[in-house]
Amino acid sequence: MDKTQLGSIQIHTQDGIRTIMFSHPAHNSLPGKLLATLADAIETSGIDPEVKIIVLKSGGDRTFCAGASFDELLSIEDIETGKVFFSGFANVINALRKCPKLVIGRVQGKAIGGGVGIAAACDYCMATKFAAIKLSELAVGIGPFVVGPAVERKVGVSAMSQLTINATELQTAEWARQKGLYTEVYDSVGEMDTAIEVLSQKLVASNPDAMRLLKKVFWQGTEHWDELLSERAAVSGQLVLSDFTKNAIQKFKTKA
Repeated sequence: MDKTQLGSIQIHTQDGIRTIMFSHPAHNSLPGKLLATLADAIETSGIDPEVKIIVLKSGGDRTFCAGASFDELLSIEDIETGKVFFSGFANVINALRKCPKLVIGRVQGKAIGGGVGIAAACDYCMATKFAAIKLSELAVGIGPFVVGPAVERKVGVSAMSQLTINATELQTAEWARQKGLYTEVYDSVGEMDTAIEVLSQKLVASNPDAMRLLKKVFWQGTEHWDELLSERAAVSGQLVLSDFTKNAIQKFKTKA
């Protein structure tokens, strides 16, 4: 079975709250097709007049997002295909950045690689104590070039550098909270979901124009990210072609 064709995006709207849930059987990893659908769901939600606030989540309870699809990475055979794949993550991050609605991230489990970037691109992110993080890209011969700007914006250069260099070690959810990635860490999914519901209801009752204008302020200085992340995608797309990277990804895939 071609795992790059698996996965789904589910959308639910109630009382102005749009919930977007992505899922994939391989630890919620994200192949290109799923990334494109996710970016489109975010963009569509941003212009839907019925939507006041967005909650971004993933399925299951063990992993929020394992990052890129190893199967798809191994199938890349030329620079252009590589750039297109990594542009998928760039498009999701830019969709979150440009969405005029505030996005609350719900991180129930581990966030790896691109998953950290998606969490960082949310405007407000809540997590459980099981939501450890790792930027594993360097360990497979690439580097977090595409997600780096979003992560650095949220946690700072120092913390992003630590995650990038120590690419094989998970940092705890509490560490991520202290660095600013998560706003709060809860002992259980139930407690987190209750907190998200309370905040969402408050935001639904808030002035939509004020929230839209505040989001523009929050993301001021990132207007060049369409071009920047495209350039970064090309860098990753070239690196993924090396024998070093192919062998490293195959080893990780075997362990997974």
